[in-house]
Amino acid sequence: MTAHAIAVDVGGTEMKAALVAVDHDTAQPLRRLRRPTPRGSDGAATADRVVDTVTELVSDLRGGAENAVDAVGVVVPGVVDEARGVGVFSANLGWRDAPLREQLAARIDLPLGFGHDVRAGGLAEVRFGAARGMRDVVVLPIGTGIAAAMVLDGQLYSGGGFAGEIGHVDIGHGEPCGCGSSGCVEAVASSAAVARRYQARTGREATAAEVATAVRAGDPDAQAVWQDAIDALARGLLVLVTVAAPECIVLGGGFARAGKLLTEPLRTRLDGMLAAYHRRPHLKLAELGDTAGCLGAALLATEGLKTP
Repeated sequence: MTAHAIAVDVGGTEMKAALVAVDHDTAQPLRRLRRPTPRGSDGAATADRVVDTVTELVSDLRGGAENAVDAVGVVVPGVVDEARGVGVFSANLGWRDAPLREQLAARIDLPLGFGHDVRAGGLAEVRFGAARGMRDVVVLPIGTGIAAAMVLDGQLYSGGGFAGEIGHVDIGHGEPCGCGSSGCVEAVASSAAVARRYQARTGREATAAEVATAVRAGDPDAQAVWQDAIDALARGLLVLVTVAAPECIVLGGGFARAGKLLTEPLRTRLDGMLAAYHRRPHLKLAELGDTAGCLGAALLATEGLKTP
């Protein structure tokens, strides 16, 4: 039976929303909207501002829907406690301990699913994307930051909202990280870090995608920065493989657009670090792109409609 959900993926700069038709095997966006994430003069996107814009998006999509809308799903970044429906902390959006699910439920008269953007996107990749049919999976979007969605024995694992912060594992390189610590995977291996470190070496501004192009062209500075990023990612993944033993690691985000330039050296480096007894995961590229968050939000919404 097909259910229709309105899904909203709240990002640091933009909100993506979609009316999604969901059944057991597929999720199809029928109509999409985008809005800038609202910020005040202080630069913060407070919970009240976000709730207002989410409510407007839901109203707009519901008004144009040909079928009755069954539920709404909303996912947000940062540290998110799904059980309590609380946005515990978001450095990018400027809130702390925000009762987002309660605020949204007071404004939206439909069943409401609420969760974390990366974990929801990971669930979508497991259900509909690169890890379809697998039960132990890590989905790792690599963008401005690095965080993992962990699906263990077919279920999302959140650890009270704190699980999956692989970007902040200290791997010993000593460089400062935006989190206030040093040595973090993210400080060397995120898209932002690759761009920043290339500029520090060369004096030339470049995006991570441009650095990847320079790697292919044989630029030694780009190759050095890229190799550092591969090594940092491999060391972070070693922790995940040792502790969680996933059968598959799905790499997503802007960094993963490098394709084999990322996966082949990363596979070789990780394999060289693993002991003979470790479970060796498949490394795959994400398939759902920037729709993953909305599709995951739609899943969170419609899963709650099922009866035993």
